[in-house]
Amino acid sequence: MRKLYIFLILIGILLSSKCTRIAENNDPVIGIWSNITTGSDSKTQKQTVKEEWIFNDAYLGRYHSYSNRELTIISDFKWTHKDNAYTISYPGLDRKEDVVSISSSDSITVLSYTKGSIFAIRE
Repeated sequence: MRKLYIFLILIGILLSSKCTRIAENNDPVIGIWSNITTGSDSKTQKQTVKEEWIFNDAYLGRYHSYSNRELTIISDFKWTHKDNAYTISYPGLDRKEDVVSISSSDSITVLSYTKGSIFAIRE
């Protein structure tokens, strides 16, 4: 009888305890964003640089930089969201933080610097 009583107490404790849940992050910045720039390093060679940011729901992400389709930089980044601004920091890279905001028009969603120039476009 005593074993049954202890068993019922254990079942009651297990049923009454709450499981912790990770809050779902469905921020609109989550996804893949990219920026492509072209230029020339000499009169004959054209250089294309593609930067790509992959934002995830754990306030982290992966940054890639390609030069003429060759991967040149791969790094992790952290992001935060406060008010209407996203701050992207690159620990381990010699790169300043980027402060951007999301704006949408027609079928294009872009991340823009606070001064208005385009940072990246959603893929």
